[in-house]
Amino acid sequence: MKTYKKFYWLISAGLIAIVSGCKLTKPVQQQARLKTPETFTGQTDTASIADIPWKTFFKDVRLVALIDTALHHNLDLKIAAQRIEMARSGVWAAHGAMLPVVGADISGGGRKFGDYTMDGVGNYDTNFSENLDNDRRLPAPFLPDYFVGLRSGWEVDIWGKLKTQKRAAYNRLLSTEKGRQAVITGLVAEIANSYYELTALDSELEIIHRNLALQDSASQTVRIQKEAGRATELAVRQFDAQLLNTRSMEVEIHQKIIENENRLNLMLGRFPQAVERTPIQNLVLPDGIQAGFPAAMLRRRPDVQEAQWNLQAAYSEQQAARLAFLPSLNITAFIGLNAFKSNLLFNPGSVAYSALGGLTAPLVNRRALKAGQKRAEAASLEAYYGYNKTVLNAFQEISTGLKKLENSRKIGNFKTQEVAVLQGAVSVSRDLFIGGYANYLEVITAQRSVLDAELTLTNARRDQFLALIELYRSLGGGWE
Repeated sequence: MKTYKKFYWLISAGLIAIVSGCKLTKPVQQQARLKTPETFTGQTDTASIADIPWKTFFKDVRLVALIDTALHHNLDLKIAAQRIEMARSGVWAAHGAMLPVVGADISGGGRKFGDYTMDGVGNYDTNFSENLDNDRRLPAPFLPDYFVGLRSGWEVDIWGKLKTQKRAAYNRLLSTEKGRQAVITGLVAEIANSYYELTALDSELEIIHRNLALQDSASQTVRIQKEAGRATELAVRQFDAQLLNTRSMEVEIHQKIIENENRLNLMLGRFPQAVERTPIQNLVLPDGIQAGFPAAMLRRRPDVQEAQWNLQAAYSEQQAARLAFLPSLNITAFIGLNAFKSNLLFNPGSVAYSALGGLTAPLVNRRALKAGQKRAEAASLEAYYGYNKTVLNAFQEISTGLKKLENSRKIGNFKTQEVAVLQGAVSVSRDLFIGGYANYLEVITAQRSVLDAELTLTNARRDQFLALIELYRSLGGGWE
């Protein structure tokens, strides 16, 4: 009767544990995601420049070769690939947790029981039994124990906790793969940006050289006029100062070229060396830039997909943290040879085996599980907000890129006209100065203005390419 009551209370405790745990299995509803616009402002075409492979999108063969080199040797990309391998090992570990663990066990030990304990008295009394032969008599007072065999443990996934953890690990793997793709898009865009920066610097250097020749000629002219008494020493010094200032700009541009080449070589995974490039004047911008539809962008853009998989993984981890409160079914077993004498260990009578299964549920001091649950819930919310932020950032980048591309083209057109006007002004001011109808300050101002305008025009043209690249990346282009 007493045994029955103990068994009854044991079953009751188990049922209470199950009932208390089941209260936590209610599905956790994720908040609604951000509702995105159906179209981009001013865009109606379904096609998108992001659908164009980067090898086709970039027409310059030198730039294509640089990007191809970077995709094979860039260290950030190699690091991203190793993150994928780490995430893949997490999937293997989660899958392995669902299977039984079997291990080989070779152990030996011993124990001396107290003379006035149940085990000590029982072992002492057993040796006086007439049913025991010499092999079965217990060594005294030290009792050895030898075991050779297999031991196994298995948590049966009755609630789907381990399956949920595996799904979370798999989502993390998909997230890291999208992260690698995001590195690729960023790398392609960064290399293209550096390349066009270099072409713009080359153009600036060419403008500087042309203006140096112009300013040097003007300086020689004013020296001749000084000797003829038609100009002052102040005018000579002003022209010389302008010439020195332009030469210092030449040195600055040379330094910027070195810095950009070195930065580009670093992305290519190689030591500093010269970078071949096409003059920016020979590069052509495509017409009819289209962004397509937001839905296609969200499917294509890697960082948005990465945030989405992170969101799914966080949700699965949250569910797994809740399922941890439920009872777990664990099965342990062993089979092998067990004896208290080494010479009897491999005797057929030493074969031993056991199997045990039981439900265990956390009842008291579940703070660690509750802390894990709170952390998983907070991580899920963080992933949710991170996803929304990524989507908002994508729309902001695209909207800015579309307007920047449009406005940089307008600026380029105005600057082209300004340069043409100022180049004419330089020629006129020089003729007037030689004829005595203009002073030297007007010549210096005209030369400085045309230099600034030509440099600004080069930067405006560069900005058009940079805006196009940024829009291409923002729409999810640049990876295959």
